[in-house]
Amino acid sequence: MTIAYGQPASVDQSDRIVPINLRQSGRTPVELLISTRVRKSPYWHLSHEAGCWRATIYNRIYHPRGYARPEEGGAAVEHEALTQRVTLWNVAVERQIRVSGPDAEAFADYVITRDATRIEPMRARYVILCNERGGILNDPVLLRLAVDEFWFSLADSDLLYWLQGVNVGLGMRVEIDEIDVCPLQVQGPRSRDLMVDLVGETIRDIPYYGLMEAEIAGCPVVVSQSGFSGEKGYEIYLRDATLHAETLWRAVLEAGEAHGLMVTAPGHQRRIQAGILSWGQDIDQETSPFQCHLAYQVPREKPGDYIGRVALERQRAEIEAGRSPFALVMVGMKLGGRPIDDYAPDFWLVSRADGGDPVGYLTSPWHAPELGSNIALGYVPPADSAIGTELFVWLPDEYATEPGKPDAARVCEVPFRPSANPSTREVALAQGRDAAM
Repeated sequence: MTIAYGQPASVDQSDRIVPINLRQSGRTPVELLISTRVRKSPYWHLSHEAGCWRATIYNRIYHPRGYARPEEGGAAVEHEALTQRVTLWNVAVERQIRVSGPDAEAFADYVITRDATRIEPMRARYVILCNERGGILNDPVLLRLAVDEFWFSLADSDLLYWLQGVNVGLGMRVEIDEIDVCPLQVQGPRSRDLMVDLVGETIRDIPYYGLMEAEIAGCPVVVSQSGFSGEKGYEIYLRDATLHAETLWRAVLEAGEAHGLMVTAPGHQRRIQAGILSWGQDIDQETSPFQCHLAYQVPREKPGDYIGRVALERQRAEIEAGRSPFALVMVGMKLGGRPIDDYAPDFWLVSRADGGDPVGYLTSPWHAPELGSNIALGYVPPADSAIGTELFVWLPDEYATEPGKPDAARVCEVPFRPSANPSTREVALAQGRDAAM
């Protein structure tokens, strides 16, 4: 068959209100308009100075997504720096929403599915927030700075308005504001050595998702051992970022010279290998955690109520009864084809091995040089989700083994290879506890 440009009706999206746009329009190159309607972060000009040549928009902020140009090796060069040395990322797009006040813990506990009361001060957790239908509104890192202060380090959705709106009805004693804190990420196997140079030996004692207050070149920061890469890494949350951005950036660059530091875009090639999800690409407000390997985020034993609990428990009951409430579920796949060396501009389509009409789609494909193959996260019908299931993927001609023909794919385990700091999600998947049953 030949894949047409129209929306494929054969992919069952009947459980969505707004279907994913699966039209295959290709790269359709256009110039990014820079205007005041989208925010420039305090690091934006520094990213440009460092060689950023392309960007996207994330949380209504310009987001650097490429430094090494294709003729210089492109994303593969940045991936090598991430997996072999150390990299610096401008991730100021992770807006920081502070919830503070006497009821901060109770409020945080009500809006996340996990138990916020178990997060100790100066610790962080990866969490999800769901709407009343159980759809994932955001999957931030939640930092607890104090008994009465939490920071939601956001993925790509306007959570500030949701949180403020929720409290209009609750009337809890909290202040909910975006604050002038902008993070950088330092990621890669040499990241700890670099951070020792920046903040001292005490950084070695911080556990995964632990926090510490520090100063770098006189700039007040909060450091977390965390990141979006699957490699060893840290996030540096700069306080009063609009005042201190240049000082912090140049201090990290200077200290990084001894460690082979490279300024790069976030390592999507590596995060896919680790099975780390990207909101807006792999999941959105119509995705349930039971669809996408996040079931461990829905504990049975949480004592308090939370938004979406009724819907999520209903979904769990259906799954336990052997009925999937979802038309499509997420899987990992190893793919044929030529090495995928850049971000996919479309959700590429998936067919069953009999070569019929598309039944699913890829969300995050890329080549994994460490595995010697293309890999992807994607969605297929539950009946086609078992490990080892044979499928076909319709890659664009630049990546297809034979233009106009599908390439073979096979459903495989996620993560594709271990992380330096296995998350609770990764441990749960490795132990076969994905369904949180």
